Amino acid sequence: GVEVGPQPQGVVRADNLDKMRKIVKHGLDFAQLFNEGREFPPCTIEVFKIMEKVDYPRNKNDEVIAIIHPKLQDQDWQPLNNGDPLFLTLDGEVIAYKGDCTVYPTFINEAAYYEKKQAFVKTVKVKLTAKHIRSSVL
Repeated sequence: GVEVGPQPQGVVRADNLDKMRKIVKHGLDFAQLFNEGREFPPCTIEVFKIMEKVDYPRNKNDEVIAIIHPKLQDQDWQPLNNGDPLFLTLDGEVIAYKGDCTVYPTFINEAAYYEKKQAFVKTVKVKLTAKHIRSSVL
């Protein structure tokens, strides 16, 4: 599957549709070249690995008591360091990130995840290395 976004539910955005078409085309081009016997050299890429889903702060009645901090809003895939603001309570108190490493939040304040108790997802950067590949079916 390919998910390109963010975009609101029920909305089709031309820019995201174009990105999705390009990704699918690259995938199909790769499959064709691989099936033709093309050898692909080793490569290393940086990816984001999901570590944890983070809920909104809640009170004892399970009611949300804070919103995404304005400095975090719309900062998907940007580094979040210890002490950076995460949430803002309705009383104006800042709740900061407390972590021992830099994380990269995504799906920040997405409407589709409110009911799933998810304010954002913490990811970390990791490097993946692939050996060269070539189809043996020729």
